[in-house]
Amino acid sequence: MGRALAVFLWLMTLASVWMFMSGRWWFPPSITEHGPAYDRQFILTMIIVGIAFSGAQIGLGYVIWRYGARRNERERAVYSHGNNRVEMICTALTAVVFIGVGVMGQQVWAQLHFAKAPAGSTQIKVTAQQFQWSFHYPGIDAKFGRTDPTLVNDSAANYTGLDEASAEAKDDVVVPILITPVNRPVELIMTARDVTHSIWVPPLRFKQDLVPGLNISVHFTPVKTGKFELACAELCGQQHYKMKSFMLVLPERDYREMVAMPPAQFRTRMTELVKAYPLGITAQ
Repeated sequence: MGRALAVFLWLMTLASVWMFMSGRWWFPPSITEHGPAYDRQFILTMIIVGIAFSGAQIGLGYVIWRYGARRNERERAVYSHGNNRVEMICTALTAVVFIGVGVMGQQVWAQLHFAKAPAGSTQIKVTAQQFQWSFHYPGIDAKFGRTDPTLVNDSAANYTGLDEASAEAKDDVVVPILITPVNRPVELIMTARDVTHSIWVPPLRFKQDLVPGLNISVHFTPVKTGKFELACAELCGQQHYKMKSFMLVLPERDYREMVAMPPAQFRTRMTELVKAYPLGITAQ
């Protein structure tokens, strides 16, 4: 029985390693400039963890095979205090490897979250609430209209508190779809109205919490056009599962044409594009 269990453990380890190495279960294709760096970091982490996992399971299988039931039945068990030097060396090596991997993984993340967005980036304000998204575009003048929390009125579809009387707000548009141009830096300025939410588009390779009372910025550069699912990745209430939308990455010309449209035409064109674009990357 002991040898059979050891063989089963080795086979399960082999199958687990194959599942990851085969590439059958992996992320959807990246659509951003920073995506390949994220993927390289994930692959490096998986290799290191895979080696540690495989070594541990192979060792465990050996122990079961060598000292399993009905093996050396006449031998008495011997208690050991272990070897402090070996334990210290193993602990130090583990710390060096995993802390090093963690530090390496912070480099790309820090560039997106801590460094300022490049000059000329497309700015979009994001407001999350139970259970919907609002994306605020500044219009052709590239200036956001004034917002005031006291002006928030869900019944009037003013989810962001936009002061429509201000001059800069005349061409502003607030819609439930995230629309960005391709090959151009995009800066999202995000907040939440009620509880913590989290914006997640898998091909972007990052998630970011939206916290009430804070304006959190993140920037990225899409490099492929298409329509992609957008969801809230933070449990935010009983209807959390309904808090989903889409992200549209458009050719630069199409995006500029939309931004130049009056708000009503912008919304109409957005609806047309959402229906026209299939999910996934669009051939260019």
